[in-house]
Amino acid sequence: MLIRRAPRFAASEITDPKLYLSRRELMAGAAALVLMPAPGGAATPKGQALTAARNAAFSLTEPPTKIDHATTYNNFYEFGVNKDDPSRLAHTLRPRPWTVQVDGLVHKPKTFDVDELIRLFPLEERVYSLRCVEAWSMVIPWIGFPLASLLKRVEPTGQGKFVEFTTLLDPTQFPAQKPGFFGYSSLDWPYVEGLRLDEALHPLTLLTVGMYGQVLPNPNGAPVRMVVPWKYGFKSAKSIVRIRLVSEQPKTSWEKAASQEYGFYSNVNPAVSHPRWSQADERRIGEFRRRATLPFNGYADQVASLYTGMDLKKFY
Repeated sequence: MLIRRAPRFAASEITDPKLYLSRRELMAGAAALVLMPAPGGAATPKGQALTAARNAAFSLTEPPTKIDHATTYNNFYEFGVNKDDPSRLAHTLRPRPWTVQVDGLVHKPKTFDVDELIRLFPLEERVYSLRCVEAWSMVIPWIGFPLASLLKRVEPTGQGKFVEFTTLLDPTQFPAQKPGFFGYSSLDWPYVEGLRLDEALHPLTLLTVGMYGQVLPNPNGAPVRMVVPWKYGFKSAKSIVRIRLVSEQPKTSWEKAASQEYGFYSNVNPAVSHPRWSQADERRIGEFRRRATLPFNGYADQVASLYTGMDLKKFY
């Protein structure tokens, strides 16, 4: 059998070792470039100003992620499965007028206008890190108020053990809810998430109406969303229209779609890998190097006691 040998390279064709990058550095650099806003692209629109006093007790001291990154690299499956779909398509969302129904096992169910919520409860700015299950994270100055303040106003009956959150169902505003939409997700709409009641009442759990000193931008869950910083980002439901206290653990959208990958609790846990990738480290958006993932996303001192005695690999 005749074996053809590749021609030898001339010395001048060999890359100078000084120009060589390690594979990890090369891949990290390329990934970071993908996350940068496109040259000449539209600037992040400035929304209506929303002022709030910084709550230092609940704020990180790390510098926030650049707003252009935080508003153009998102998971928001109602707009599509790609990270840039929300920034491209979220102009279809109409965040005003907007109401949030709060009911279920409460004595005083009520439907709140979102601007009424902003007037009723003192707003705080809290700098939280938000980690996504794909092993990337951001640091964002959120504006909102503790969910506990709202729940106490409607007076839970004592029978409710869980809180269920439901996102708007409207294919005219959320194009990926249309079955024929390119990039359509197989999620069972509307998007549903849930927390155990003690998690919902924890002071870190924030009902959020703004970020970076302005009302929430559409790609980030306008006009009202949850931020639960010790859990993976998909637990923080966006564009909420209903908050309901229930006696049974709600079946969440991701549990229905892939229960083997997305459990109800979804606490950030570097020791429990996603079936398709490790959760042991992460990359902060805007940084090249990866960093170790912290248990409960760095909030273990505040929330680990909620799970005393639980097998966190079983209840993932």
